Amino acid sequence: MLSTAPALIAVIGPVEPPLLAAWIRHYRRLGIERFLIAFHFPEHVPAHLRHELQDTSRELGVLPTGTSHGPWHEHTNAQLRDALRHRAEAGWHLLADVDEFQQYPAPLHEVITQAEKSRHRVVGGLMLDRVSACGRLTNWRSEGGLDLAYPLGGHLTHRLLHGDPRKIVLARRDVTVASGNHRAPGHRPDVDRLCAVHHFKWRSGVLDDLRRRIRHFSTGTWQEQTPAVRDEASRLLEHVGRHSGAINTSDPQFAFRHVSLDQMPLGWSAEARGVVTTWRPHQRTGLGPKQ
Repeated sequence: MLSTAPALIAVIGPVEPPLLAAWIRHYRRLGIERFLIAFHFPEHVPAHLRHELQDTSRELGVLPTGTSHGPWHEHTNAQLRDALRHRAEAGWHLLADVDEFQQYPAPLHEVITQAEKSRHRVVGGLMLDRVSACGRLTNWRSEGGLDLAYPLGGHLTHRLLHGDPRKIVLARRDVTVASGNHRAPGHRPDVDRLCAVHHFKWRSGVLDDLRRRIRHFSTGTWQEQTPAVRDEASRLLEHVGRHSGAINTSDPQFAFRHVSLDQMPLGWSAEARGVVTTWRPHQRTGLGPKQ
């Protein structure tokens, strides 16, 4: 039996409209036909941005399932995501944040067929953080594209922030996925067939977002489950503070190199397998040594 295209499940926050447009077009090129998205806007998001994002989605033929407003508690995304998954039909779900552009080693229908043949109920991925050539958190022009604006890819999430770089990118409808789409308890993806999750988070405006996140979680305005989110944000802010407002792209531990959404990174299968099989959660001792 041939696999059908998965439904894409995503909760969309206050990003720039061109990023949402590029994201929708990217997944359409992968063969996604059904988008189940919901918008969530915290209190600080201006009305014009909310309307622009909703208009962008509709203009590209993606009708939002719903829009909510209010604090972005740590559990908010997972609750909204699971409500969308409940509405989706049986089959496979593709899970992606709006700054995550997944890249597969084979066409999507072949990836799903292979997972079914090997009796895997999830497909995994590894985050590949994308940054500008100089490491500064810059704006980008939609006509130039994300590859031009953020040509370097490397391992910032786990090697600097001590965050979990693993992702569940595809899951059967009845498989429970943890917050952040990092794990599916009771299910292990095939580590020899990992997707590259190009992570375009490090753009202009993210530093303000991180400071807001730290402030709101610290004061209890936004509820957190663990201090991990604040710790990761603090590590990034400390790092760019020591490097004149930029990410240090020359540090060999991050392994930054030129990559593209048009072609899998050279040696990706072995590289991703090595990271996923050796990564362990960071043991919290304050914020750890400076890097």
